[in-house]
Amino acid sequence: MAIPDSFIEELIARSDIVDVVSEYVKLTKRSGANQFGLCPFHSEKTPSFSVSPDKQIYHCFGCGKGGNVIGFIMEIENLSFRDAVEFLARRAHMELPEDGEDKEVRNHRARILELNRLAARWFYDNLSKPAGGAALEYIGKRRLTKKTVTAFGLGAAPDDWYALTNEMRSRGWSDAELIEAGLAKKGRNGGAYDVFRNRLMFPVIDVRGNVVAFSGRILGEGEPKYLNTPDTPVFQKSRNLFALNLAKRSKRDMFILAEGNVDVVMLHQAGFDCAVASLGTSLTAEQARLMRTYKEKVVVAYDSDGAGLKAAQRAIGILEPAGLQVRVLRMEGAKDPDEFIKARGPDAFQALLEQSANHVEYRILTAKAKYDMDTDDGRLGFLREATDILAGNPNRVERELYAGRVAQMTGVSREAVATEVARAARIRAAAEKKRRAHQAARPETAVQPVDRGLRYDNPSSARAEEGVIRLLMADPELAGAVGDLQSSEFTAPFLGRVYDRILERARTHREVGPAVIAAALEPGEAAQLMSILETPQEMSASREALRDYIEKIRAAAMGKKTDEDLAAAFEQLKKKKGNGG
Repeated sequence: MAIPDSFIEELIARSDIVDVVSEYVKLTKRSGANQFGLCPFHSEKTPSFSVSPDKQIYHCFGCGKGGNVIGFIMEIENLSFRDAVEFLARRAHMELPEDGEDKEVRNHRARILELNRLAARWFYDNLSKPAGGAALEYIGKRRLTKKTVTAFGLGAAPDDWYALTNEMRSRGWSDAELIEAGLAKKGRNGGAYDVFRNRLMFPVIDVRGNVVAFSGRILGEGEPKYLNTPDTPVFQKSRNLFALNLAKRSKRDMFILAEGNVDVVMLHQAGFDCAVASLGTSLTAEQARLMRTYKEKVVVAYDSDGAGLKAAQRAIGILEPAGLQVRVLRMEGAKDPDEFIKARGPDAFQALLEQSANHVEYRILTAKAKYDMDTDDGRLGFLREATDILAGNPNRVERELYAGRVAQMTGVSREAVATEVARAARIRAAAEKKRRAHQAARPETAVQPVDRGLRYDNPSSARAEEGVIRLLMADPELAGAVGDLQSSEFTAPFLGRVYDRILERARTHREVGPAVIAAALEPGEAAQLMSILETPQEMSASREALRDYIEKIRAAAMGKKTDEDLAAAFEQLKKKKGNGG
């Protein structure tokens, strides 16, 4: 049983999209009735994310995403339709109707989460048993307090191939469930064995308080140093951050992005409760956008070795386009934040935070360290790299400021450096303009959906089909003027489904609004519908326009039929010749 339309309509009515979106996006700029902010789904510096209080929809003019309040929660919280409805229902204090099939899916997810919770408790309990001796020794060596261990729910995976598997089997869990949760692997001869062995265990807890995964730090020699749960039905590495559940509540106005879980735990213990880390993978754009949801500033505090420096450079290129203000720590005399704090104390680390370098300055200083500045070749090499760094900075004031600093470092005049930076910036801008013009020159680009799964086979007919939908959405009374036009005549199946839903609701005198129509669509379909509705539609001669659109749809269908008839006739002729006719 699907969720009744009446429930969805009431849920949308009781979940004002401006209120919901404002919990994730800072909406400040206004344009007419709409409010704008930085899109949480792609990297941008100029707000192109629009929220319409009147229509109860959102649409990003940059990445094309759009839909109603349910679609927004699906995207921002990485939830299924049913889970997003449940999320909003709890928020609106509404009781969700039961649904057999979806209830089974929810129960399946809930069972994996419960298995993770029990595993986390079992790992934690091992710290008070002989099996947790190595982990306790490591905890002592790193000077982690009991309070910290409890706050993070740290635990121990014994040096045993079957300890967790056997324990969970005895509690009624199957090998298949353990494997699906990422806690076990299938053995060569059948059965299952533990994924995590001889490791200090860090539960990964999402922002709703669920244990969704684990990260294990090797105790002693061995690789990999950190082992993480693979992607599962309740966890995606690229869309989660370790300790975000705690750091998002910090009163500090920034995140500290560390390299490893131990660094994060030690930073929290020292009072820097805004620290997070990515989970076994390089930082992703999704993780950057996730941080941008909660705070506007990030300080990168990666290790000071060569690998850490490279990782920091890469992180800058991901964080800064996401709209985050990025600074980078330069830790001299210490390999990582934990070592620095142990050697010099929290106050010194706080001072280091306050002196952290702007990401542009950091990249320039890092580039300078690669060259011998006592030679002409070294200075020229540095100038070329620094010029390229500054040319990529869209902030003109910052370009001029750092051009002066580069000039001081190299002994070249400020005017010469500024001229080179301006030239390089013009070359970049011209290349980007050419790229955009090339895209715009392609006739299909303007009409084709962003979602490749929705691409139109016949763009000309699809444009007319979009026009019919725009007219009906603007004036549902036009449903009586479509005649015998059937959705089967639409060349785009998605547009045909939208057409059917509009007609069904209009003819039963129910609301035909973007938010309600989008409720029956997949996220990509909802986004395309929002894009269609953003195109202006002249309504002064709406019935004539509707007739024109229907004629174009049928002309395209007739052309297709003629082509098919010709192809069939050609095939018959070939067969006839082949038979000696």
